[in-house]
Amino acid sequence: MTYPTQPKASHFINGAYVEDTAGTPIDVIYPATGKKIAQVHAATPAVIDHALSSARNAQAAWAALTGTERGRILRRAADIMRERNHDLSVLETFDTGKPYQETSEVDATSGADALEYFGGMAATLTGEHIQLGEDWVYTRREALGVCVGIGAWNYPTQIACWKGAPALTCGNTMVFKPSETTPLCALKVAEILHEAGVPAGVYNVVQGMGEVGAALITDDRVDKVSLTGSVPTGRKVYAAAAAGIKHVTMELGGKSPLIIFDDADVENAVSGAILGNFYSSGQVCSNGTRVFVHKNIKEAFLARLSERLAGAVIGDPQDPETSFGPMVSERQLGIVEGYIAKGQVEGARLVYGGNRIKDDGFYIEPTVFADVTDDMSIAREEIFGPVMAVLDFEDEADVMTRANATDFGLAAGVFTRDLTRAHRVAAGFEAGTCFINSYNDAPVEAPFGGSKLSGVGRENSKAAIAHYSQLKSVYVRMGDLEAPF
Repeated sequence: MTYPTQPKASHFINGAYVEDTAGTPIDVIYPATGKKIAQVHAATPAVIDHALSSARNAQAAWAALTGTERGRILRRAADIMRERNHDLSVLETFDTGKPYQETSEVDATSGADALEYFGGMAATLTGEHIQLGEDWVYTRREALGVCVGIGAWNYPTQIACWKGAPALTCGNTMVFKPSETTPLCALKVAEILHEAGVPAGVYNVVQGMGEVGAALITDDRVDKVSLTGSVPTGRKVYAAAAAGIKHVTMELGGKSPLIIFDDADVENAVSGAILGNFYSSGQVCSNGTRVFVHKNIKEAFLARLSERLAGAVIGDPQDPETSFGPMVSERQLGIVEGYIAKGQVEGARLVYGGNRIKDDGFYIEPTVFADVTDDMSIAREEIFGPVMAVLDFEDEADVMTRANATDFGLAAGVFTRDLTRAHRVAAGFEAGTCFINSYNDAPVEAPFGGSKLSGVGRENSKAAIAHYSQLKSVYVRMGDLEAPF
């Protein structure tokens, strides 16, 4: 089979595709078949230098444009992205294995939303005037400079835009390194931005593994680092950035709680649990994988959940009818299989799934464990796959203590018809992104991010502007100045 996936070159730098075959080859594997569909090369030191030099050289002129001018270009890019949603969704599916049914609705469209939202905000970024008697102070919101974005493999198009849109809005330039597992989509984002009018050097993409990321993060030309990834990677990146006193945003992992009270609408609660565990084959950082279900409705919940999961269409992810696709890689599949085995050894009750599917590709059934206790591995550790742990509870105070008994704090959700309890529980969650009678909604208008080990800073919304800009204060004296001597 011929795949339309080989990019024009491995990197996009200074407005053009760039290749350097001296870099380590990176095979791109289609998760649905396990077959190689493209190859790129990791950035060499020369490529990294080219990207950072281009970003540094382009930054001042980009920042000197008015916000209206920058915003117009980003909104044009959003329009192009929406026009090409089909092709971008097909590529995203090849890159990640996620079903086209999902990528066509969520991935490029979410990226376009970010470009449109921040593009529309660009002209509104202003400082303030502070009167001090006859003297006064004014503030200027200024760009940071060169930003490095490090992407994860689960949402390559979206993350490239979620980081790039606010960065460019504020007058920064960016060098983006996608995950080596999913290197294709970010190149198309760069291509579209350049076509829309983003000047050469403003948004660059380079490929590579950890050593390329480390070289970017530690370079003196870089002013800001934004990572989406795991907590172990976050620790390393944060430490490296801190050595240079660089601005940092960290969007890391989670082991988020989803609490379902006995007055909840069971059908809606099942929908929320499916969205919080099995969308993208469970490969979502904010997933609510610890599902606390009140004992009074647990068996009804599990029965309906199993019925709904039986309706999942597992197959070719490019088929619009398919609703559940493979894991992103053989390595990730192996991790998930290991946790399923741990769940069984540690005494959880396997309610649904648990088996690998097909001889080719990285498919595994959506999997549900019940009678899970808080000390089990599947209840404590992030799996990043389609494995739901259902835990019993009876008392609100008790379940809140258990829900918050984790080092993570990315997301949390609650299903109940009692609105007073819903808001009380949301206020009590130790998490940055919470949901009431819903799960995993991520509109660009709302801040997204975590607390505790799940991250630093926020993506999306007006809050992101503070993480991609800095304030300068200017004191203006209107009269004579006295000094002690």
